[in-house]
Amino acid sequence: MSHQERRNTMATMTELSPTARKIPSLCSIRYGIALIAHFCSLTLMAQNTIINITMVVMVNSTDHQSQLNRSAEGLSADLFDDPDKAPKNPPARAPVYNWSPQIQGIIFSSIQYGMLLTQFPGGYLAGRLGTKRVVGVALFVSSLLTLCIPVAANLGLGLLIATRIVQGLSQGVGYGGQLAVWQRWAPPHERSSLCSIALSGMILGAFLVTLMGGLISQALGWPFVFYIFGGIGCVCCLLWCVVVYDDPGSHPWISTSEKEYIISSLDQQVSSEKQSLPIKAMLSSLPLWSICLCSFSHQWLINTFLMYTPTYISFVFKVNIRDNGLLSSLPFLVSWVIGILTGKVADFLLVKNFRLVTVRKVVTILGTLPPSVLLAALPYLNSSYVTTITFLTISCGLCPLPQAGVYINALDIAPRYSDVLLGASRGFAPIAAVLVPTVSGFLLNQDPEFGWKNIFFLLFAINILGLIFYLIFGKADVQDWAKERKLTRL
Repeated sequence: MSHQERRNTMATMTELSPTARKIPSLCSIRYGIALIAHFCSLTLMAQNTIINITMVVMVNSTDHQSQLNRSAEGLSADLFDDPDKAPKNPPARAPVYNWSPQIQGIIFSSIQYGMLLTQFPGGYLAGRLGTKRVVGVALFVSSLLTLCIPVAANLGLGLLIATRIVQGLSQGVGYGGQLAVWQRWAPPHERSSLCSIALSGMILGAFLVTLMGGLISQALGWPFVFYIFGGIGCVCCLLWCVVVYDDPGSHPWISTSEKEYIISSLDQQVSSEKQSLPIKAMLSSLPLWSICLCSFSHQWLINTFLMYTPTYISFVFKVNIRDNGLLSSLPFLVSWVIGILTGKVADFLLVKNFRLVTVRKVVTILGTLPPSVLLAALPYLNSSYVTTITFLTISCGLCPLPQAGVYINALDIAPRYSDVLLGASRGFAPIAAVLVPTVSGFLLNQDPEFGWKNIFFLLFAINILGLIFYLIFGKADVQDWAKERKLTRL
């Protein structure tokens, strides 16, 4: 952010009425919308990742050779309970299937094929048709298809994959569309906090489905995990439609002071006049490409955690589904707490006059480099479950930091087109989510032991390259192609 832009922002804040400046943020409608968006993200991520934990019991067996001696087999009893009271097999009424690691990788990635096609259009549609309508429909369709997954799996592998692809189409619209709401609801100095609250719901969703998925699978059978979270999605859809509106001016419950505060703070950045997208300038913008590529590399890290934490723990420690869920969920709990705090810390640094580009890059470094290093070292340190879970917890806990960095950087460089650009930058995430299970499934199918080492080394290389590109070319000031163009009429 340039000095002139910083002065403009401060001038805008000064011009606000005293009532608007004193409004409590945590009692406001905008933070209420952030909370509903949090639950929306929670639901979508939970529905996306259910199969990552249930896969442990959906297949006949994990015929992998453990890297550890038999001494690791007592982990379950040491940690939680008598092994005789914790059966390792799912309930008899839960069907199981013969799926190789490569087939499992295809199932994991199938939902991402749909997301790949719709995350970018999701932001565009939300900007044109309204975030409330677009995200509400997307959430309802995803929830309905979640309820259908067990039936689809029983009818055949092809139908299961097709169902998850269609579910991915709806989820892509939901993710891309949800981000567009902050173009009209987030004052510049609160963007980090509001976006972090909304996006951290994804982490809580991963935590809950990993924790509860193991318990539900053992108690009732894996199909009930899909039924329960599909039902929760329908309830969340109703809340979204009741509470969320597209802009402060149309919200029936917002106070006049908060409405004035939000609209005044955004007047300097977003014009009400629609202008065509400068496609050519966007495609040649290195700051925009740096956001997209760094988002892709970081999503490679995130998706490795989401898809393979339960499988890796099962491979190394041979624990039952209940204990696997408990161990796998711990890193996501820590990650959720840090994700909530990240936005507040970033906004605090901005208030203390840290440069915006510095804040964006520092939190992105902290959320990318240490986790990559820890995971690359993991295959050499898994002789102790304490060390393994500690490394997983620390690395996963740091992953949300880029929520206040690279993931919302599009709001800084092009606030006028942020609905489209946020969807575009997030649109690279499904590419990573498609490639991670495909490549990982291939590597594990070749050699399980060395496959894990190759997975983590590849993750490290991709994240370092994406981070370096972002550090070199990343910006936080409004780009020339994103500034208002004055139209002249003859």
